[in-house]
Amino acid sequence: MRAADLLTTGTLGVRRRRARAVLSALGISIGIAAIVAVLGVTSSSQSALLAQIDRLGTNLLTVVNGRDLGGGEARLPVEATAMIRRMAGVLHVAPTTQLADRSVYRNVLVPVGQTGGLAVRACDPALLATLDGRVRRGRFLDTATARYPVTVLGYEAARTLGITGTGPDVRVWLGRHWFTVAGILDPFPLAPEIDRSALVGFPVAARLLGYDGHPSRLYVRADQDRVGQVSGLLAMTTNPAHPEEADVHRPSDALTARLAVSRSGAALFLGLGAVALLVGGIGVGNIMVISVLERRGEIGLRRALGAARRHVAAQFLTESLVLAAIGGTAGLAAGCLVTTVVSRARGWEVLIPAEAVWGGPVTALAVGAVAGLYPALRAAALAPTDALRTA
Repeated sequence: MRAADLLTTGTLGVRRRRARAVLSALGISIGIAAIVAVLGVTSSSQSALLAQIDRLGTNLLTVVNGRDLGGGEARLPVEATAMIRRMAGVLHVAPTTQLADRSVYRNVLVPVGQTGGLAVRACDPALLATLDGRVRRGRFLDTATARYPVTVLGYEAARTLGITGTGPDVRVWLGRHWFTVAGILDPFPLAPEIDRSALVGFPVAARLLGYDGHPSRLYVRADQDRVGQVSGLLAMTTNPAHPEEADVHRPSDALTARLAVSRSGAALFLGLGAVALLVGGIGVGNIMVISVLERRGEIGLRRALGAARRHVAAQFLTESLVLAAIGGTAGLAAGCLVTTVVSRARGWEVLIPAEAVWGGPVTALAVGAVAGLYPALRAAALAPTDALRTA
C-alpha cells in the first residue's frame, strides 16, 4: 500500500465523522495546551524574575535589631553605622529607624487610629544610593532638607495618602507636625518596608519626633565578590557585645525563593497537564475501538479483496495518529496563545521553550500511537468471513 493510499484510507473515518473526530482530538489538545502554556508562562515569569534579580543585585544586606535575652526588642548600638563602614568589602551603609508611636496622616481630621499601616522612618541621604533607588517625583532628602520638617514618601505611602505631587504647598500631618512633601519614590522590590514609609531626616527626627540615635535597620551594599564574607561578619561588627541581637538578611533570597516556588508549581501543573493528556489518549483509544466495531463490514470487505492484516492495522493506526496530530497542533497553538496573552498582560518577555514547540506534537503523536495500537491490532485480527457475517 502506497503512503498516499494509506493516508486516504486512514483519514476516512475522520472525514466521515468530523464532530466525533473533533471531540476525540479535544482531549489531547487540552493536555498539550496545558503543558505548553505551563512551560511557556513559567519560562517567561522566571526570565523576568531572573532579570529583576540581576538588575537589583544580590549584594544588598540588611541588619535588623533582634530580641534580647529577656525576649524584648534589642537596640542596635549608635556606633553600628560607623563600624560597618570600616569593614572591607562594604560599599554603602544606610541606617534607618522606625519611629514608634509616630504616624503620618493626610490631614489633622483623620482619626488617630486610621494609620493605613504606614510607618515613619528616619534615614540619611545615603539611603537612596545604598538601595539603588529612584525618585519618581520631586527630590530626595539631602543634608539641608534633613534638618527641617520635610518628608519623602514611599510609593505605597503616597498612594495610600492620595498624594501625587510635591512642593511647598503639599503637606502631611506627621508626628503632630506639618511636614512638606519633597519627593515620592519608585517602588523598592528589595525593601518593601520603605514603600510604606514616610522618610524624614535624622536631625529633624531628633528635634521633633524623639529619635534617640539608635538605628533599627541598616542597609548594607557589599562588593559582589565579598557578599558571603561581609554577611558572616556583619552581626559581630554591628553589635560586638551581643551579636545574637543583630539579625542579618539578604533580601534577594526572597526573590530566589519565589523562583524555586515557581519551578515547583510548574512541576505540579505539568503533572496535571500530563493527566489531561492521558485522559485524552484514553478517549482516542475508546473512539478507535468503537470505530473498529462500527466498520466491521468495511474491514471484512477489504480483507476479502486482498488487503493484508498489516494494511488494516496501518489504516486504523494512521487514523489514531491523525486525531493525535490534530489535537497536538491545536494544543500547541492554544498553549502559545495563552503564554502570549499572560506574558503581555504582566509585562514579561514572551518565551516559549523549544522543547515545548517540538515536544508537544511529538508527545501527542506518541499518545496517539499508544492509544491506537490495540484497536489497530484488533481490527487486523478480524477474519474476513466473521467480519462480513457480523456487519
